[in-house]
Amino acid sequence: MKRILVGGVFSVLHPGHMFFLRKAKSLGDFLIVVVSSDRTALKKNGVLLRTAKERKLGVEKTGIADRVIIGDDEDRFNVVKKERPDIIALGYDQKIDEDFKKRIKESGLNCSIVRINEKFKEYSSSKILRNKK
Repeated sequence: MKRILVGGVFSVLHPGHMFFLRKAKSLGDFLIVVVSSDRTALKKNGVLLRTAKERKLGVEKTGIADRVIIGDDEDRFNVVKKERPDIIALGYDQKIDEDFKKRIKESGLNCSIVRINEKFKEYSSSKILRNKK
């Protein structure tokens, strides 16, 4: 069974997210979605519209993911170690630094990183959040 891991804040769940989650799911058999913790979401967006539990529930309600979890505040790599994905799928606007890639290699995980460059129309959480401030 091929396990796919994706992550995001998902403050404002929109059709672009649905498109991304479906594309990621098509890469394998089991989709794990990591919803950013409240602290991480606040740090990234500067505003917290919904708690991590509320955002997790929103992603669960889409019915696309096989498992939805809240990310680790201390070290985001802990989720990767625990879930042991075959693929980490990134959206067109997401980044993984070289240190994270190095940790994957050093951990002995057989995990590749795939970028999904396609996007659905011009949906963007950042744009939506800027308009709410």
